[in-house]
Order: sequence, then structure tokens, then C-alpha cells
Amino acid sequence: MKNTTLLLISAVYFLSTGGRAMAQDADAMKKWTDYMTPGDMHKVLAAANGKWSEDITMWMAPGQPPIKSTSTSEYKMILGGRYQQANITGSFSGMPFEAMSLIGYDNMKKVFISSWIDNMGTGILNSEGPYDAATNTITLIGTQVDPMSGKEMKMRETIRMTDNNTMVMEMYTSTGGKEMKSMEIKLRRI
Repeated sequence: MKNTTLLLISAVYFLSTGGRAMAQDADAMKKWTDYMTPGDMHKVLAAANGKWSEDITMWMAPGQPPIKSTSTSEYKMILGGRYQQANITGSFSGMPFEAMSLIGYDNMKKVFISSWIDNMGTGILNSEGPYDAATNTITLIGTQVDPMSGKEMKMRETIRMTDNNTMVMEMYTSTGGKEMKSMEIKLRRI
């Protein structure tokens, strides 16, 4: 299987250079191999594999009481350990809630990358950011359209494994230059 993958990479490299380079170029093969091989940051993601219960607190605006809900999620590594997919189900304000996230570590950019979709909208939240080993925290920065104003707003999310069975996710939104904590999810392994 590995030889088939290397042959495919060689063919892609050969075609992408217009045939100007040798398909067996060792340097190119090493770069492709380094790019495609899961590493330590992918193991950080894999530590969250499994099923979780979620206690969610959301703040719609400063000074307003929070909205609380619960959900369950399942995290699993896919595509040979390169990405982690999460499927989330629950309820929000009496309505069924479904979401999916995909997160990975880009070996070239040296950052985590994430995409989030749910049934509460039709957009995709894309974000990226670094990992802090000292606090075991991934920080993701992205933008999303605010359905109320129709304008893009900045988003910041932190994902922290506090121990093997507990995670905390926090979401912050920025509108008008002010950042506000909009969501906190406490996850416990089940």
C-alpha cells in the first residue's frame, strides 16, 4: 500500500511540474511524505476520540441571561489519522441541533485548521491557529457572517483538554471591535 501511495505521489509531482522534474526526485518525495504523514499534533487530536456529553452555555448579548442546553458528541480520527471528525446532536431552545466539525493539523502551515457546520445556518465557519503545549490548548481564529447584520464577524475558539476525560471549548465573537464570550461547552467523556 505504501509503495502505491508513493507511486501516486510521484505521478502527481511529475504532472504538477509539467514533466520538468524526475518523478523519482528524492527531495520531492520527502516533502510529500512529510506533508502527508500524521505526527505529534495529530496525536493531540486523537486524545479526544470517543463519546462525550456536553453542557452548553450561550450568551446572545452582554448583560442578557445565558441560554443553556445539552448535547452529545462523538470524535473519531479519519483518513488514516490525518483529520478528526466530530458529530454533535442535541437541542437548542427546544429545536433539534446537529453539527459536524472537521479539524486537522496542517504539516506545512504548522497550524490547526477547522471547519464547522450545523443546522442553525447555511454557512461554514473556517478557522485556524496554533497549539500551546503548556496549557494543552488549541486556539482557532476565523470569521463568520453575523445573520443579524449580514456582516462578517471575527471568531476565536479555544479547545482545552483539562484531563483525559474533560474538555472545555470557549467561543468568542467580535463585533464593533469588542470581543465577547458567546459560548462555553464543558465536555465529559461517557
